[in-house]
Amino acid sequence: MAQLAIHKILIANRGEIARRIMRTCRAMGISTVAVCSDADRDQPFVAEADEVVLLGGTRPSESYLRGEAIIEAAKLTGADAVHPGYGFLSENAEFARACREAGIVFIGPPNDAIAAMGSKIEAKRRMQKAEVPLLPTVEVAEQSADEVLRQVEKLGWPVLVKASAGGGGRGMRIVREPGQFAAQLETARQESQAAFGDGTLFVEPYVESGRHVEVQVFGDTHGNVVHLFERECSIQRRHQKVIEESPSPALNEPLRTAMTAAAVRAAREIGYVNAGTVEFLLTPEGKFYFLEVNTRLQVEHPVTECVTGFDLVRLQIQVAMGLPLPEEIHHAKLHGHAIEARLYAEDPAQDYRPAAGPLHRFRIPASEGVRVDSALDETAVVSPYYDAMLAKVIVHAPSRQEAARRLGRVLRQAQIHGLRTNRELLVRTLEHPEFLAGQTDTHFLERFDPRVLSAPLGDSAVERVHAAAATLAAQACRRREAPVLGLAPSGWRNNPSQFHQARYRGTESEILVEYRFQRSGLALRIDGEDQGQVGFGVLSPEQIRLEIGGVARTYNVHQVGDAFYVDSPLGSSELAEIPRFTVPEDEAAAGSLVAPLPGVVHELRVEQGTAVAAGDVLLVLDSMKMLHEIAAPAAGRVTELRVESGSHVDAGTVLAVIEETS
Repeated sequence: MAQLAIHKILIANRGEIARRIMRTCRAMGISTVAVCSDADRDQPFVAEADEVVLLGGTRPSESYLRGEAIIEAAKLTGADAVHPGYGFLSENAEFARACREAGIVFIGPPNDAIAAMGSKIEAKRRMQKAEVPLLPTVEVAEQSADEVLRQVEKLGWPVLVKASAGGGGRGMRIVREPGQFAAQLETARQESQAAFGDGTLFVEPYVESGRHVEVQVFGDTHGNVVHLFERECSIQRRHQKVIEESPSPALNEPLRTAMTAAAVRAAREIGYVNAGTVEFLLTPEGKFYFLEVNTRLQVEHPVTECVTGFDLVRLQIQVAMGLPLPEEIHHAKLHGHAIEARLYAEDPAQDYRPAAGPLHRFRIPASEGVRVDSALDETAVVSPYYDAMLAKVIVHAPSRQEAARRLGRVLRQAQIHGLRTNRELLVRTLEHPEFLAGQTDTHFLERFDPRVLSAPLGDSAVERVHAAAATLAAQACRRREAPVLGLAPSGWRNNPSQFHQARYRGTESEILVEYRFQRSGLALRIDGEDQGQVGFGVLSPEQIRLEIGGVARTYNVHQVGDAFYVDSPLGSSELAEIPRFTVPEDEAAAGSLVAPLPGVVHELRVEQGTAVAAGDVLLVLDSMKMLHEIAAPAAGRVTELRVESGSHVDAGTVLAVIEETS
C-alpha cells in the first residue's frame, strides 16, 4: 500500500473518545472535524474541534448513525480520513466501504474483516478455521421462539442470548430456565435492533464463573500482525465492562503465550489491519474460548497504552497512512500495572438505573500516574439519549496492589455533584479483598450486593458532621453577602442568646444542626449532641476547617439551591436543606406512576381502561440506549394514560394513573 498523507480527520463519534482522538491529532499536527447532534451542540468535544458539522436530531439513528451525512460532512470540510472511535458506525462494514469509495481513508480494518467479525456468528465460523477454541452455538434467524428453544435445550441451562451485530451488553440476556426464554429473546432482539439496526441473535452456554480476558492485536498493510498483551475485563454489570486492567492477574506465562498466539492466529485468518481486540472467556479450569473480535479501538485501550507505552490512536493513524508498525512494537514488554474504572451516571442500588440531567461539579484530582479521559468539563448536562459514561479514570503504578489503592483514593477524593453515579461501587470493588486477591469473574457484581457496594462512603456519623460543615458554610455565605456588619459572626450579641438552627434531609433521616459563636469559640450541637470543644480555622462559603474530637479536617462545601454537597477525608455527602417555612406543593394524583428516568416512550402495552395485575408491564422507556420496562406496582385499572409512543419524558413525569383494586 502506498503511503498516504492525512492532514485532516473527521471524528465520527462524540464525548470522551472524540476528545481522546483529538488529543493525538493535535500532537501529530492533524486538523480535526467534529460532527454533532442537536443534543450535543454545547459539549466540550464540539468546542475542541477545529471545525464542526451539525448532523441534527437527538437519537443516534438521527445523528451519529447517519453514515451518508457523515461522509458528506467529510467532503464538505475536505477531511482526508474518518476515525469512527468506538460504538456507532465503528464496526459497520458498509460505512467503511462507503468512506473508501468516496476517496476518504477509513481509520480501521478492511471492509471484509469488519463484515466477517461484525457478525459474531460469521466470526465463529472463521475462528474454527484458525483453530481458535469455541463454545457451541445456536443461531437465531427467522425461527420462532419455540423452534429456537428446542435447539437451545441441547446446550443446557443457563444460556446467554447475544446480539450478533453488537456488544457493550446491548441485546444480551442471561436465561436460566425455559419459561423465561421467549420473553428474553424478544427483548434482546428489540434492544439489538434499536442499538445496532440489526436484530440477529445467537445463543451459547453461559459459564457461571468465567472471566473476560481480551487481547489487543494490531496489523498493518505490510503483513505484520502483533499483540500488545491482554486486558482483564471481568468486573461487569449488565454484561458491560466497569473495571479493566492489564495485565490480567489470572494469566501465568504459558496461558498468556497460548492466548495471545490464538489472538494473532485469529487476526491473520481475517487479514486484519489496524487496531482490534480478540475477546476470550476464561474458565476456572484455565480453558479459554473465543467470544468475539472487536474491529475497532476499545473503550479500555488506555490500560494497554499505560503498560506498553504505545499511543494506540497514533498507531491507528500511522497504519491508515500505509506505514508499517514501528520496529519497537515487535519487542513490546509489560511495564507495571494499570487499572481503569468507568464512571457512570447511574444508580447501582436501583438496578443500575441511568441518570440524566445537570452535573453541577465534576472534579477528579490530578496526580502522577493518573489519567482521566472524560466527556465533560467541570459542569455539564448529561443527555438521556446516549451512553451514561461520564469518564474513565486510569491509574498506572508499579504493582497491581498500588494501582488499585491509588485508583480507589482518587475516586474517593473526586467531587461529583448533581447526579447519582457508580463511584461508591467502584471504590468498594477496588478495595474488596477478592478483587485485591485477583479472584474476580463476571459474576462479581452479582455475588456482592450492588446496594451494599454503592452505599455512601461515609456513614450516618459522617453525614452529621458534613451537615455541620454545610451549616457553617451557609452562614459564611450570608455574612459575605450581608450589606452591613459582614465581618460579624451570625447572630452576634453582647450577651449569649439562643443557638442558630438548620435542618437537613440526609440519606436516611433528618439532621438538626445548632451552633452559636461565642467568646470561647464555637458551640456546636448535632441532633442535640454537644460536640464539645470545637476549633475552627477557615470559615468560607466554599471551605470549612473544623477540629472536632481533637482531629482537624478540611470540608469542601458546594451549595446549589437548597442542596449542599460536602467532600472531606471522611467521604462525600449530599444534603438537602429543609426550609424553615414550607410552601405547599402540587401533589400527583393517587396511583400516579412516574418516569424513574428521562427518556423516550418506546412502546405502550396498555390503554386507558386496561385492567392490570401487579408487575404487568405498562410501557417501555428508551433511555441511555437501553430499554426499561415500567410495571404496575399493584393490581388495578389504568384510569389515565398521559403519554403516547414517541413521547419525550423527564424523570418524575406522570406516565399513567392506576386505580387500585382491593
